[in-house]
Amino acid sequence: HVQLRESGGGLVQAGTSLRLSCLESGRAESSNTMAWFRQAPGKDLEFLGCITWTGNSAYSAESVKGRFTVSKDNAKRTVYLQMNNLKFEDTAVYYCAEARRYYSERWCHDASLFGSWGQGTQVTVSS
Repeated sequence: HVQLRESGGGLVQAGTSLRLSCLESGRAESSNTMAWFRQAPGKDLEFLGCITWTGNSAYSAESVKGRFTVSKDNAKRTVYLQMNNLKFEDTAVYYCAEARRYYSERWCHDASLFGSWGQGTQVTVSS
């Protein structure tokens, strides 16, 4: 059973940067694709980006491309979400998710493909 734990959230000012971490533990050898999502109050879950443990490519959603970047450290079994030039509308709970199968950028935006989720970390951006 895979467990995910996000960290790094907090209260920041607009225009600053923040890096979120997602530590994967448990039966990690069966994991393949990792993704970041967020959910703001009263809004739907929003896909942010994805990456695979076995490849070197990361993908960011068009809505955040140029500001948010997904990366990984295989040795630490940790996935990161680097967020730059944060805006008030980035305020949300941020989740990382894991899928056992490989999903390319064509599919990894689909939250239903991910079977394991972290508890989320709150990011609040003050304007």
